[in-house]
Amino acid sequence: MSEKDFEIVCAKIEDKKEFLNSISQEIWKMPELNYKEVQAHAVLTCALKRCGFQVQKHYFMPTAFRAEFCPKKVSGPTVAILLEYDALPEIGHACGHNLIAEAGLAAAIAVKAAMEEDADLKGKLVVMGTPAEEGGGGKIRLLELGAFEGIDSAMMVHPAKITNFFPRTLCNVRYSVQYKGKEAHAGACPWEGRNALDAAVSCYLNIAQLRQHLKPSWKIQAIITKGGTIPNIIPSAAEMEVHLRTPTRNELKVLRTRAEACFTSAATATGCEVQFRYDEANAYENLITNKVLANIFKEYAERLGLNRRPGEGEATFFGSTDMGNISHVVPAIHCFYSIPSDGINHTRCFTEASGAPEAQPNTLLIGKVLAMTTLKVFKSPEVLEEVKKQFEKDITDE
Repeated sequence: MSEKDFEIVCAKIEDKKEFLNSISQEIWKMPELNYKEVQAHAVLTCALKRCGFQVQKHYFMPTAFRAEFCPKKVSGPTVAILLEYDALPEIGHACGHNLIAEAGLAAAIAVKAAMEEDADLKGKLVVMGTPAEEGGGGKIRLLELGAFEGIDSAMMVHPAKITNFFPRTLCNVRYSVQYKGKEAHAGACPWEGRNALDAAVSCYLNIAQLRQHLKPSWKIQAIITKGGTIPNIIPSAAEMEVHLRTPTRNELKVLRTRAEACFTSAATATGCEVQFRYDEANAYENLITNKVLANIFKEYAERLGLNRRPGEGEATFFGSTDMGNISHVVPAIHCFYSIPSDGINHTRCFTEASGAPEAQPNTLLIGKVLAMTTLKVFKSPEVLEEVKKQFEKDITDE
């Protein structure tokens, strides 16, 4: 990428920083849960239209969108910059998706400005609004509906407490577990009942005991969502939600077998029946970071002064994301950048951090890095070839 392109990107984002922050603040102040991001959808599509993009609102689903810019009718790669904007129940933007939207929007308007000035930049820029990352699998639905057909690479960034250009995320599958017992008067004749809550508690304890024998990178999270109505009735129904996470698909198969044994043994011990199902259609894949794209990203990040501290995040898994599913189909990056925060993602501290002025410098910087990485793909056909070769190798190795 030329020095002129570099200067255009930096100047454009600096010029628009107040506008970009206002978009982020509008989203942060009105957090919306997955598939209900009506206001965020309106704010972002309006901003993109105002900036000269061709915008498709309600793209395949009510709160998704697709915006495009292709100034020259010539062949070239199609690069997608992905935006997220859903929040978490009760604690709002505790994962900083308002900043993801801001950084992606910043990158998009900077790329557009550079493409308008540089005749050697050929290709199509797609800005895709992807709802419901927090458990709703919005990107999975978009993938199934064909939204990523023709996309040569997909990129996004994510705020965190630390910076990591080559993050690893976990596969994630969600179980619903229902126990059915028999109600009875808890004081008069409890022997007539079969306590479904006992089954759920036994299952929870089974899982707790199983954790001792799991690899450090394997995770099980469980909550009891239903356990009875009043104490003097033996509960005839209890329900649980259980999440399983592992670094790879094959490891997930092993963990699923062991977790299901916890479900069934609890039913046997308490004389209850059990039914469980996992949400196969909404299972998150592990993230495959395209090393070619990530190295380009790293180069520009370091040039602009965003340096990862030695060893920072290298052995860390960053939860799970539906961007993992995209990375198994399209060469992708999902780089993490640090913002000042007293807490990690999914805490109230991070909610405050994602709306604070202190988050702005690195968010604007990372928008510039994302823009320059995108322009590098547009500028250099050989780079895209390397990206695709790396992707094929990664998929084969997976």
